[in-house]
Amino acid sequence: MSYHDRLQHNLAEVQGRMQAAAQQAGRAPGAVRLVAVTKGHPLEALQALQALGVTDIGESYLNEARQKQQSLDGAGMAWHMIGHVQSRKAREVAQHFSIVHSLDSLRLAERLHRFAVELGLRLPVLLECNVSGEITKQGWKCHEDAGEFLADAQVISDLDGLELRGLMSMAPITARPAEARPYFERARRLRDTLAERLGVPLPELSMGMSNDYEAAILEGATMVRIGEGLMGLRPK
Repeated sequence: MSYHDRLQHNLAEVQGRMQAAAQQAGRAPGAVRLVAVTKGHPLEALQALQALGVTDIGESYLNEARQKQQSLDGAGMAWHMIGHVQSRKAREVAQHFSIVHSLDSLRLAERLHRFAVELGLRLPVLLECNVSGEITKQGWKCHEDAGEFLADAQVISDLDGLELRGLMSMAPITARPAEARPYFERARRLRDTLAERLGVPLPELSMGMSNDYEAAILEGATMVRIGEGLMGLRPK
């Protein structure tokens, strides 16, 4: 089966499930954006996605993303940085990505701001919050006391080079997707608290992956990051 045929089948299934979850939550079918996570997949897969009308591409590694960007006709494509950003690569990330989901520290925010200003950009960003407390996850520790996070977010919101759009979070791997809902609810409540404190709208919630995106949509996700459920297993 060709990339196009396989992805067409998977895309129809994912989009159908997204729409069903949105409908169950009383939300408009188009309220949730699909970010196709393409790390580890070849250029041909991205070309097939592009032909199928998928325009939001999630990558975790700068070098891999740049190779694809340079080889792909990127007209109309939005590139989402969803992986940890090393400080030394902040300038290139600011220059080559449409939005950063994984802003995980005040230090990184200040570097992205500096380079965005130098480039004449206002870079959209999401703050990565660890709402589960798992030590393997990046981001601010928001599972108990979110005081440090709220204080840093206030500083970040005042950086002219960045456009704070909302939060990104991940739930633990659970036996059943429904068990992830409390973590997504916590992220949504934290986003609402932050928006109230800052007095600005924070419309985006990036949460939900292949194993739990329906639960995330039920709790208000506006972007879901789908890798294996859409792309299949990464080639070895």
